[in-house]
Amino acid sequence: MLPALCTLFTALSCVSGVTVVTQNPPVLTATKGETTTMHCNLGTVTNRAAYWYKQVPGGVPQHVLRFHQSWSSVAYGSGFSSPKLTSTCSSLSDCNLIISNVEVGDSAVYYCKTYDTSVKEFISQ
Repeated sequence: MLPALCTLFTALSCVSGVTVVTQNPPVLTATKGETTTMHCNLGTVTNRAAYWYKQVPGGVPQHVLRFHQSWSSVAYGSGFSSPKLTSTCSSLSDCNLIISNVEVGDSAVYYCKTYDTSVKEFISQ
């Protein structure tokens, strides 16, 4: 019997002024039990914290976590925690959401956004 498959979607891109937030891959199919990573490029914003959200069809977005490269730890939203979910940033603008031990309940649309202090708003789709 094949392990359950879980499809994780990411919002593709967001534009506000000249700031563009991009994510990849757009669709990610993960096998139950594996670890998977989604990438987000925060563009040229001045405050480069990545805010990750999870949204199941028909549901409201849930704040998963936020992370900045200079922080020593991840700040989690209600109901989310480590080691299931974590984040890393390889630079001030490139961050990842890492989901460990993927389960069917992880199937959702995941997207990142960031706060652009130059326009004083969150950049999201």
